[in-house]
Amino acid sequence: MIRSMLYATDLGLYAPFVLQHALALARSFEAELHVVHVVEPMGLFAESVLQSYLAEDVLRELHSEGINNVIEGIESSVLAGFRDELGEGNQDLALICSVRVVQGDPSRVILEQAQQLEVDLLVVGSHSHGAEGDTPIGRTAARILQLSHVPVYMVPMVQNRSGS
Repeated sequence: MIRSMLYATDLGLYAPFVLQHALALARSFEAELHVVHVVEPMGLFAESVLQSYLAEDVLRELHSEGINNVIEGIESSVLAGFRDELGEGNQDLALICSVRVVQGDPSRVILEQAQQLEVDLLVVGSHSHGAEGDTPIGRTAARILQLSHVPVYMVPMVQNRSGS
């Protein structure tokens, strides 16, 4: 029985297509739908550039306050995007119980969120927004399939579908 689901989104080009699958499943199972978007940590190069131009106390404040503000902004943007995508009065919006933006390694964070939320199903796309079309599955999707303790519903990229 599927009572709770987690849709992991990269907010990429195919995210609305994957969202439609997640919402259809949530409607079919009358399940709660949680959404997570993972923001990867700043790389070493970006960190060193900031260290070159910002005082240590400003950099510390940026890390503590700035990241939280950015994450809150992304969460608001995701919700606004859902309202735009679905239409303000759409009943499917009520299926979405939570939207979380978390910083970290995508596959690790998604699996941790699935465990914390005690979901019965993970919904993911097969590739991220910048993946090459010739690879059958993206790195994050592959890791989730390998390590998930709950079933995974994976939506293939639209361009990989052929008329044959």
